Amino acid sequence: MAEDLRAAVIAALRGVVDPETGGDLVAMGLIYEVAVEDGTARVTLTTTTRGCPLSEMLRRGAEDAALAVPGITEAQVTLTWTPPWTPDRMEARAF
Repeated sequence: MAEDLRAAVIAALRGVVDPETGGDLVAMGLIYEVAVEDGTARVTLTTTTRGCPLSEMLRRGAEDAALAVPGITEAQVTLTWTPPWTPDRMEARAF
């Protein structure tokens, strides 16, 4: 069940688009980790640069996306810059 919820959260995160690049968080390689336990989704994400002015907007977008998944009652979204994001994290279909 938790793995199904995890997959659903990842799918929901694909709906969060970085307005600067037009790519979704997953395809851009900005999602470092997704874990689900007892209805709580824990998401670790990054931005393309440490000083990205959209960091909080993307964090809230990820939180809202996770909370929209049936069965998720809490979302904890953490921003990190370790390791730093690089373009090689992007999926081929990012754009």
